[in-house]
Amino acid sequence: MHTQRMTLSVSVLALLTLAACGTESGSGSGKGSGDGDTVQSDVPVTGVAWRVDSVTVGGKKTEAPEDARLEIDPKGRAKADFGCNHISVDVQVKGDRITLGKPVTTQMACDEDIEKFEKAAIDAMGGEHTAKLSGEKLTLTTEGGDTMALSEEKPAELVGTEWAVTTLLDGETATTVPADLPKKKAPRLTFAEDGTVRGNAGCNSFSGKATVKGSTIVFGPTVSTRKMCPEAEMETERAVLAALKGTKTYTIKGSTLTLAADGGKGIGATAASAGSESGSQHG
Repeated sequence: MHTQRMTLSVSVLALLTLAACGTESGSGSGKGSGDGDTVQSDVPVTGVAWRVDSVTVGGKKTEAPEDARLEIDPKGRAKADFGCNHISVDVQVKGDRITLGKPVTTQMACDEDIEKFEKAAIDAMGGEHTAKLSGEKLTLTTEGGDTMALSEEKPAELVGTEWAVTTLLDGETATTVPADLPKKKAPRLTFAEDGTVRGNAGCNSFSGKATVKGSTIVFGPTVSTRKMCPEAEMETERAVLAALKGTKTYTIKGSTLTLAADGGKGIGATAASAGSESGSQHG
């Protein structure tokens, strides 16, 4: 499978958060951005990592894959990953109404079951929704009665978690790691308590120093094995190792880690389900 390239370019909309309309406060801070057009709310839906639990379209409920995610950022756009393709959509939030525009998606071939869910989820995303928040559960309901059920996802720990690299970043361009990369060669990395980072970059195992300072990580030189692999694996490896150089800013939202410098090279990764136990393996 060829590497898929995707550039996200969506409009910025003014109203960014869900106003509290008699709903109980969630766990978010509800802080506005400070400009006059932003609605400050005790029940935020933006800036939260939402795990998608299920969608119901035409009365038929479909359970979501384990790694299905949705996030509405504070700039008026949503990003979703339902297990295969990357999806972006314009969003407008006003009161308890969330209006989603036409989804823009990459066009990768997917597993049949995931593809089926992805189609149902995209169908459920369109148009105006009523948002209902109950504790850490969010339900989006269309005028026609279709629903998407979501749960707030707590941030994973940077240290001790095995991170599976899913996306290569280069400025405004996001490149998906090839889905047909052999499982044992899928890029992964783990940050340890002793200030080291180790993993597999796509072909070779590597290790090096990684000093965490606030929201930044300073990477020292890395050492790695010297095996040669097919070009697709070597290309992925070069991109991963390039992202693990110098000083990078990191953010964690739910199970997703983003590691990048402004306008530079970086990676997007997801916490492996095996967690810190698998992270102890050097690959």
